Amino acid sequence: MAGRATNESSAGSQRERLTGWVDSSLVVLCVASVAVTVLAGLVQVSFGAFSMSLVEAWQAVFNPQVVLNPQTWEAFLLGGEVPEMNKRSLIVWNIRMPRVFVAVAAGMCLAVSGAIFQAVTRNELASPFVLGVSSGAGFTVLLTLVVFSSLTPFLPLLAALGGTFAFLLVYFIAWKDGTSPVRLVLAGVIVNMVFSSLQRALFFFADDLGTVQSAMAWITGSLTGVGWEQFRIAALPTLFAVLFALAGARQLNLLLLGEQTASALGMRVERVRFLLSGVAILAASAAISVAGIIGFFGLVVPHIVRLTVGSDYRRLLVGCVFLGPALMVLADVGARLALNPVQIPVGVVTGVIGGPYFLYLMRRQEQMGEI
Repeated sequence: MAGRATNESSAGSQRERLTGWVDSSLVVLCVASVAVTVLAGLVQVSFGAFSMSLVEAWQAVFNPQVVLNPQTWEAFLLGGEVPEMNKRSLIVWNIRMPRVFVAVAAGMCLAVSGAIFQAVTRNELASPFVLGVSSGAGFTVLLTLVVFSSLTPFLPLLAALGGTFAFLLVYFIAWKDGTSPVRLVLAGVIVNMVFSSLQRALFFFADDLGTVQSAMAWITGSLTGVGWEQFRIAALPTLFAVLFALAGARQLNLLLLGEQTASALGMRVERVRFLLSGVAILAASAAISVAGIIGFFGLVVPHIVRLTVGSDYRRLLVGCVFLGPALMVLADVGARLALNPVQIPVGVVTGVIGGPYFLYLMRRQEQMGEI
């Protein structure tokens, strides 16, 4: 009887450790985010050059001949010839749905990346954009498009290398017997400005108008024209980055306690910090390689989640995984419909809305900076 009671107690403790941190606020946030993602996605696929009613578009989305056909998913996810289907389903699934899926991946990556950077630097002003990772990755992408176009298939890897170099440069500049939140942000602003200037300089070397337009789309952040190829590029990096981020939630919580406390608890602080930074860079690079530089997103979304579910990174990262896609798909719907039929880059929408909202957060909180 004593052994049975011990086993039951052990199982109860393990269950508490695995799911005890899940609360009602997180569940509500996740369910609401899924609902917003689905509804915004349905609105997104209902508009385009080929006119169809909402009912016709939604019937095409839920067409069982597409949704339940393994060959169709194989063609979408692995590449190849798409099986025969009716015209509306072909337009919706081959042209419009990839934009929704890429928006989901990009939103998830940027939100998770921003949350990790804020914990690693213990600075709630940190984000891939502020720390220069976005501009470093963006510069590498533009350099590839304008000068080394034959390397285009390796864009995610090159973007990750550019983002990594930019982040290491920020750390090097900010390091003076350790780093501080203020020095990291200032170093990030400097690196961001340098890489942004280099991006503009590349336009002088672009002779082809199509290359210039493509480069402009990267800088402003746009999901216009993305397809299943872009989703295939981002899918695996997104999956790995999210899984590694969720697995590192406990370490992120320890980092928030401070270096001395984390070291006293047995953590190799610098090693963990750089490994988690690598995960954040991978996530940001995956988003940038398919959607360009989308400002404010990685900064604002973790703040919204933190205000909703608290600072425990087990809840915060899960919240980012759900809320990031919802807000990105919603912002992309605004980018498509705000000046219809003209489509504006989604980075413009996130900047116009994200900037004032972040200003509101700053004025609402008495202190902002170190977490």
